[in-house]
Amino acid sequence: MKRILLTGPLLCGMAFAQVHKTKVNHPLHKTPTHKAMTAIDSLSYAMGVQTAVYFKDQGASKINFEMIRKAYEDVYHNKTPLFSPQEADQIIRTNVEKFMAQKVEDEKLAGKKFLEQNRKKPGVVTLDNGLQYEVLTRGTGPIPTATDTVQANYVGTLLNGKEFDNSYKRGEPITIPVTGVIRGWTEALELMPVGSKWRLFIPSDLAYGDRGAGAGAIPGGATLVFEIELLGIVHKN
Repeated sequence: MKRILLTGPLLCGMAFAQVHKTKVNHPLHKTPTHKAMTAIDSLSYAMGVQTAVYFKDQGASKINFEMIRKAYEDVYHNKTPLFSPQEADQIIRTNVEKFMAQKVEDEKLAGKKFLEQNRKKPGVVTLDNGLQYEVLTRGTGPIPTATDTVQANYVGTLLNGKEFDNSYKRGEPITIPVTGVIRGWTEALELMPVGSKWRLFIPSDLAYGDRGAGAGAIPGGATLVFEIELLGIVHKN
């Protein structure tokens, strides 16, 4: 597993280079049982699969199949389409933006509900900015400051438990400046004694915000859960 936790804007860039190298677990990626196809049949079906998967993933949950068929027929039969390519592009852009905005709002709402319930649990501490943490192991070492560089192991998951990064599986802790990570991490590191292991519950505005990260692996607006083990301060200013 590649590293995700780096500086704010870079936090997911390097971690998900392998996304395009691995098979995506998508229901439409199963090999169908079908009769022998011609080359044209295969190409036509493949074109449909690619566009359907893309737009469904973007949030287009309802479509008119007859209008899709008509668009293909108009273009391939050299008829004048209802929209020019430029108009079609604008319609798609506008709708995809709406779909994405709705996805972000849904993620934020789910995060808000989770954090409201989670703060009631014994042992969970909630800070004024919304960051929550739970002490799993109490360390006795020094507490890092904003100018320090630390070494840590961590596991990052979404609220549904899906893991997006794990330094233990890579077999290597990270070495990072305290202020070189997402805000939720920085806030926590400046409170953690070395030797501590905490579970963090980080709202989206202290994580990756509306943009998300990792080519969709961390959705926009997502609340994140991290388990952080602070191993030491490797460079103290």
